[in-house]
Amino acid sequence: MTIFWTAAHVAAILPSPIAIAPITDQDFAPVAFDLGIWDAWPIQRRDGEPFTNASGGELWMALGAPRFDDPDARHGHARIHLLRHEDGGWSDLGPAMPDGFSPGSREWSGSAIVDEATGDVILYFTAAGRRGDNGLTFEQRMFSARASLGDDGCLADWRDLCEVIPPEPDWYMATTGGGAIGTIKAYRDPAYFRDPADGRHHLFFAGSLAGSTSAFNGVVGVATAPADRPDDWTVEPPLIVADGINNELERPHVVFHHGRYYLFWSTQAHVFNPQGPTGPTGLYGMVADTLSGPWRPINDSGLVFANPDEAPAQSYSWMVLPDLRVTSFVDNWGGGAKRRFGGAFAPFVQLWLDGDAAGVVA
Repeated sequence: MTIFWTAAHVAAILPSPIAIAPITDQDFAPVAFDLGIWDAWPIQRRDGEPFTNASGGELWMALGAPRFDDPDARHGHARIHLLRHEDGGWSDLGPAMPDGFSPGSREWSGSAIVDEATGDVILYFTAAGRRGDNGLTFEQRMFSARASLGDDGCLADWRDLCEVIPPEPDWYMATTGGGAIGTIKAYRDPAYFRDPADGRHHLFFAGSLAGSTSAFNGVVGVATAPADRPDDWTVEPPLIVADGINNELERPHVVFHHGRYYLFWSTQAHVFNPQGPTGPTGLYGMVADTLSGPWRPINDSGLVFANPDEAPAQSYSWMVLPDLRVTSFVDNWGGGAKRRFGGAFAPFVQLWLDGDAAGVVA
């Protein structure tokens, strides 16, 4: 069932939304010297819980690139890095996939799970452009691949590369257009979820509505697979449509909590239709009693929480974990006119959910 995120919903955003704590100075640590990271996700079990090794550490992935004078240049050099989170610290294990394995010229966001049947890690990811491109293109394709998980926590023997969500032009726009920040069309960010009600498998992703007459036509798409055939994916119509409202509903993902399904996405103030109404950069979402809907905007508007007014771009790309911790990265920190890209993990935020309402634990 397709649900529309409408102008009336956005107009219901309160003048002073619940905000995460401001970052006032550089009190965050980079993962590695001269490496900026953003868009992070843990390797998870199929039930959503982060996978832990024998010592209790977690394996994560994040987009990473060298630090550039222009922070936006990182998108043309992005690789998925494998990270270890242990004893409160982060360590970089290098690019997750070997050079030349990905079919894209860059690697963009996705998700990863441990397959309990084999012990392999399955990575769902976005390949941006094509390997060997002469210059950057913004074509996006979504793939899956498997790797063996070693006792040392590293990944090896990458194989079974497959375009897991092929283009579906009846519902989703092609992504071969321009690359101006905020105007890029989406077919990316596959996020895995297994429905505890029936065991079916789902990949939620960011897309753009086919046939739209608006430049602001973001959607949340979905592909599904039967419980007993987790690799037999069928692309479905969009689940959430923001046509005429917003261009990018990024990194959508679902958390099951106290019998309800919460679908979250991130978006930025500058990708709302300027003819309004507009919302702040923040975490947004909808809630439903079943995965098929109907979906209702959280807090009546869809806004879960926003960056504070004094630092409106301090963090971005939020991901909610099953225990309602929320991770993101430090984007433009410290306020002021000069952009200072953090490129590191932001402090985790603790979310609370109560039916259709949500907010940040003080």
